[in-house]
Amino acid sequence: MNFSLSEEHIMIRDAARDFARTELLPGVIERDNKQQFPQELVKKMGDLGFLGIMVDPKYGGSGMDAISYVLIMEELSKIDASASVIVSVNNSLVCYGLETYGSEEQKQKYLTKLATGEFVGAFCLSEPEAGSDATSQRTTAIDKGDHYIINGTKNWITNGGRADVYIVIAQTDRDKGSHGINAFIVEKGMKGFDIGPKEDKLGIRGSDTHTLQFNDVKVPKENRIGVNGSGFRFAMKTLSGGRIGIAAQALGIASGAFELALKYSKERKAFGTEICNHQAIAFKLADMATDIEAARHLVMKAAWEKDQGKNYDYSSAMAKLYASKVAMEHTVEAVQIHGGNGFVKEYHVERLMRDAKITQIYEGTSEIQKIVISRSLIKQ
Repeated sequence: MNFSLSEEHIMIRDAARDFARTELLPGVIERDNKQQFPQELVKKMGDLGFLGIMVDPKYGGSGMDAISYVLIMEELSKIDASASVIVSVNNSLVCYGLETYGSEEQKQKYLTKLATGEFVGAFCLSEPEAGSDATSQRTTAIDKGDHYIINGTKNWITNGGRADVYIVIAQTDRDKGSHGINAFIVEKGMKGFDIGPKEDKLGIRGSDTHTLQFNDVKVPKENRIGVNGSGFRFAMKTLSGGRIGIAAQALGIASGAFELALKYSKERKAFGTEICNHQAIAFKLADMATDIEAARHLVMKAAWEKDQGKNYDYSSAMAKLYASKVAMEHTVEAVQIHGGNGFVKEYHVERLMRDAKITQIYEGTSEIQKIVISRSLIKQ
């Protein structure tokens, strides 16, 4: 067992940390207030290779491993979870799915642009009646020979208004249940594809979240990903990797809040000394540091298993379940340590607290993670 980062990993982490502090931090409060998508910053992240971190260089990617991905996600999320979720979706849900299951033609046409940041991707699984229950797809894709006709609604889609490429999960044959589901590549601008109003959210307000409507959208047969009926497996495996990204995001949110709380506790004085010297605060800091380190080990283990080609469904579910719990609990504590200042936007911790909640919900709620974990235990 080796718990040390390689020199390359340290360089990657430091590059992400520098970008987060110099580029993301200056406008993060304004973007949150205005629900402003960080368009120019997305281009810069693309230039740095952050939008195709694990993609093979022959498709324009950075060719890095999952450990690198986790390190980048943590550093970005310490500062701006709205920016990091764009990175997570593009890498884990879109680029991974296309590189692993897509045809060579699909990779050349779409992945090469997604990996460099020329395109931004979105993953469309959730519906009004199919969130946690992904088998209950109401969106349909009717086979018309050389094309499919897609009809339905997708909800809570990250990058929904800004994406160029949408991976859409739809039911082709309802009688076959999960084996009748397929994944399709839909391009922005296709006739009948409409983007609804932007959601007004509690957190990650700089992220673009929309409802999407598909009204007789004609999608070429070559835009189906994988063999007929493989869409559910595609979605589940893709989400397993996505959970590593969201776990890393939760870790970053918690870690960022802890760093702010520790710094503040060394500066703020009460009763004649810095508040970090009072046991009530010192013990909070000890609990935060311990839980965050435990979450980091779970996240790194899941990423390592992915890099080793092992089955990471179990470990990624554990990592997301625990890291999101730590993020929620300890961003609240960070606000508490800041006292009244913690309720003020300029101190950042209130935003991190709001951002933390979504990590317990998207890409599989905490309850779904417990189902995944318990089923894995029972099968052992």
